[in-house]
Amino acid sequence: MKNCKSEVAYRLIVSQALKEDIGSGDITTDFFVPGNASAEAVIIAGQDMVACGLEIAAEVFRQVDAKAVFKKLRKEGEKVKRGAELARVSGKARSLLIAERTAINFIGMLSGIATQARVYVDRVKPYPVRVVDTRKTFPGLRALQKYAVRAGGADNHRSSLDEMVLVKDNHLAVCSAGERTQCLAGAFSAVRKKFSPRHMKIEVEVENLADFRMVLALKPDIIMLDNMKPGEIRKAVRLRDLAGRRPLLEISGGITLSNIRAYAAAGADIISVGALTHSVKSADISMEFIPASGKGR
Repeated sequence: MKNCKSEVAYRLIVSQALKEDIGSGDITTDFFVPGNASAEAVIIAGQDMVACGLEIAAEVFRQVDAKAVFKKLRKEGEKVKRGAELARVSGKARSLLIAERTAINFIGMLSGIATQARVYVDRVKPYPVRVVDTRKTFPGLRALQKYAVRAGGADNHRSSLDEMVLVKDNHLAVCSAGERTQCLAGAFSAVRKKFSPRHMKIEVEVENLADFRMVLALKPDIIMLDNMKPGEIRKAVRLRDLAGRRPLLEISGGITLSNIRAYAAAGADIISVGALTHSVKSADISMEFIPASGKGR
């Protein structure tokens, strides 16, 4: 989360998450924990995983109590074993208890995504193909989820609709079947007049080889091969190479861990996987208070 835009985004997300969790106050902690009590806690991985979200967790504790001290013990994107200590945090006991659930929720969600991304990336080795995410993210959490994808070693597709042109089946459905070439050609021309090719890429989705041939002649930057079989993709790669043009080819639709290697072998440049973000199980994370007698261990 290095750049200013990302930092603003995740601080706002953290603020909203804390408002949601705390409400008007932590009644249990207020009644059971003395206001002057201090504590130290350790955050622990409950499974083998790729660690992610520690800086977000640190922001949670900072927003609850600016005097809380959060020490990261692992790097973002680092593989860790079950039982590994990820971080330690110290400060007022009340502050640690108030921040606990929100902090470990973020680490769990983001580590789950990073772990999933690493599994997909490892599965396609040694093929020279990029695994990328999609916009199938939880509303309001896209910046964090795409950050976790990068931490896991995969790449990001566009984050918002203003980043690139991506013509999909529903865009083409507006044109009659016989006019699609003209529709695309006209739109391409308008885009290229308004934007520099370096700053605005054009991608078009196709579902069969006939449409692929038609789109290839229009010279987009990327052609998305949607729900096509590996055999069809190999033919598309050959057609692209024979044409002497080099639009990137992206594979999308129905990609799973069981078939991604076969798709990677087909020769395309990019494989987009919605499962990197839309259905990932959170990693098992816990936070345990260290007894006063054990703080020096």
